[in-house]
Amino acid sequence: MTPTAPATARPVPDYAQTLGHPRPLWMLFMTEFWERFAFYGMRWALTLYIVAQFFHGDQAGQGYASRTYGSYLALVYASAIFGGFVADRVLGYQRSILVGAAVMGAGLFMVMVPNQDIFLIGLATVIVGNGLFKPNISSLVGQIYPVGDDRRDRGFTIFYMGINMGGFLAPLVTGWLASVLTDTPLQDNYKAVFAATGFGMVVCFVWFLIGKRQLKGVGLPPPERHEGKNLVAVIVGILVAIPLVYLLMAKAGAIFIAWLLGALFIGVAVMLVVEAVRHDRIQIHRVIAMLLLFAFNVLFWMFFEQAGSSFNFLAQNIVDRHMFGGWEFPTGWFQSVNSAAILVFAPIVALAWGWSARHRLEPSIPRKFGLGLIFNALAFLVLMYALQSLVGGDGRIPFWPLAACYVLQTIGELCLSPIGLSMVTKLAPIRVVGLAMGGWFLSTAIGNNLSGLLAGHISGETGMTVGSALSGFTFSFELLVGAGIVLFLIAPLINRLMHGIK
Repeated sequence: MTPTAPATARPVPDYAQTLGHPRPLWMLFMTEFWERFAFYGMRWALTLYIVAQFFHGDQAGQGYASRTYGSYLALVYASAIFGGFVADRVLGYQRSILVGAAVMGAGLFMVMVPNQDIFLIGLATVIVGNGLFKPNISSLVGQIYPVGDDRRDRGFTIFYMGINMGGFLAPLVTGWLASVLTDTPLQDNYKAVFAATGFGMVVCFVWFLIGKRQLKGVGLPPPERHEGKNLVAVIVGILVAIPLVYLLMAKAGAIFIAWLLGALFIGVAVMLVVEAVRHDRIQIHRVIAMLLLFAFNVLFWMFFEQAGSSFNFLAQNIVDRHMFGGWEFPTGWFQSVNSAAILVFAPIVALAWGWSARHRLEPSIPRKFGLGLIFNALAFLVLMYALQSLVGGDGRIPFWPLAACYVLQTIGELCLSPIGLSMVTKLAPIRVVGLAMGGWFLSTAIGNNLSGLLAGHISGETGMTVGSALSGFTFSFELLVGAGIVLFLIAPLINRLMHGIK
């Protein structure tokens, strides 16, 4: 499911090498690039489209749009648990990726239809397709390297660049596309965005379909599995899953989804503790430490994912986006700041950890999490300052505070997210590392769902105002900085529970 998943037990073929890595890596790199182009290319437009299309531009629709966005993002992450299971036990990785790409593409084109129910069914289709695609493309990267090959981490770094290149370019391209369609209603501009991302998913499908022969059988199911019967079973499962996901978003709503994800998380936590009890006291302590950090992960993503909801409405309505020569900075381009900042700051953060380790100053895992929360808090502090002191006569704030907010959040993400993935593999009982990784993604999903509820509260019944944004972002800052301080204070306790894991 993740870059840390163990390699397959099958022998790794003797691949031709390109730039010191197995040649299939570059095919997988571009496959992921196009999938992320599709995912991030439409992500920034979702809340804005809902308000424009289904509420006729009435800002009262911001709350509903934010809650829908949070539910969508939460279910995208939660679906990865089931997609990984399908690849492991039923369909194999290659076919799961192809089926997932086809389903995602269909969903992206369905989102264009100006009917609210079909729009939500389209989102449900994207969720199910993403669940089959996203965890399994990462697993394939790990499987093209032999066990113990020290190039694997570097290979995943290259692969991660594909993710962020797609995430960087997609909002630029689709944001530009929406901005140049000046003689059409706003909602039609967003439909063009969805069409472009659907086309990106078609390219992704064709690229992998042609390129998968480079894998030389890696990622195929064992010969004893009945290919046709299993494919039919998966298609039936997809046709059942899409209406269920639609009902969760359209009828149950974000609050019910929050309770459902919470119940799933409790179930995963119980299973992890039960497995730890079969080992010894040290393993029990390590699982408890891991679950504590999962709770702080929920808080981080609850506020980080304001990017696609409240920050979008802030950018569109309260940020002065007019630049030189009367040119207006497209709203969607703000979504590229995170990926650009990752490309710039990831090497710097890695060097900082290396320098601090050499001088015996490297923060422990809990304190790295604490730094992630603090940088996230500082991002909101910048917005608080702007909303208190920099609002102009037109009721807008300058461009730079929101850009700075995205950069600070990205530094926080680099302190927390990759550290969390590594932490799970070190603390979880060896037999249930996959389950523990599912718990990590589930905690992220819970945070994403709560982000939509928070953004809906900030917008209220009438839409975001300077006052409501200031109030909501002040709450965000206070909770994040408080959680960061608490985590720094209890870090020695968590370190003791980890029993020497660094």
